[in-house]
Amino acid sequence: MKQHLIVLDLDGTLLTDDKTISHTTKLTLQKAKDEGHQVMIATGRPFRASELYYQELGLTTPIVNFNGAFVHHPFNTNWQTFHQPIDLSVVHDVVSSIHAYEYENLLAEIKDDVYIHREDDWMSPLYAMGNPLVRIGDLRDTLPADPTSLLISANEINVPIIRNHLQAVHAEVIEHRRWGAPFPLIEIVKKGLNKAVGIDLVAKELGIPRERIIAFGDEDNDLEMLEYAGVGVAMGNAIDCVKNIANEITLSNEENGIAVILQERLKL
Repeated sequence: MKQHLIVLDLDGTLLTDDKTISHTTKLTLQKAKDEGHQVMIATGRPFRASELYYQELGLTTPIVNFNGAFVHHPFNTNWQTFHQPIDLSVVHDVVSSIHAYEYENLLAEIKDDVYIHREDDWMSPLYAMGNPLVRIGDLRDTLPADPTSLLISANEINVPIIRNHLQAVHAEVIEHRRWGAPFPLIEIVKKGLNKAVGIDLVAKELGIPRERIIAFGDEDNDLEMLEYAGVGVAMGNAIDCVKNIANEITLSNEENGIAVILQERLKL
């Protein structure tokens, strides 16, 4: 069988609800690699929060972090890194403009360095993995360079209000998405970026055409990736809009949904 590229979202897809990789899924992915197929991760997480799973699977491929804003090869310095941060002036404009709305906090990241608008115990689990450099203070003063991403924390009522504002005022320069439950968070990256952009770069480097890409996802940050892939697979636990555009719907992340599709598609 010709070489395929298998693309894995992390949360709600590769990872079970307790943030582990099931034994069955791990064995199936290893068998796919043994058969000559390529396996990669495409996630909204920074690398420091995805490195554990990259290493657990023994991957040797580039990885898509921050929903396409940072694409790199962790162990091959010859691979051309793709980093498209948000212009610092845009971040300043966004921070200033949302002060008219009720929000809890702001968190910006420059690759694996973290900048928090104000001290916040609730947000600490979001950035604690990997022991990053953390600085606290008004982002308009503390950010030293263009950030890779910006997170806005707000309650369930205010998240859609803030997103409506972002769409009305800043839509020409940013992309914004709402994180999946249970996090009432808005994530912002530079305009035009998504996981599919990063996967396209990797697939071309590997010489694998779109029709031989199998991508798995569950949330709205996976939409472009599943549409781009030759076979876009929605997990059984995916939100409705993801299931609606997927080529296939598999079992949930708790039921080895990735393994079921790969065993069938790749005859593993």
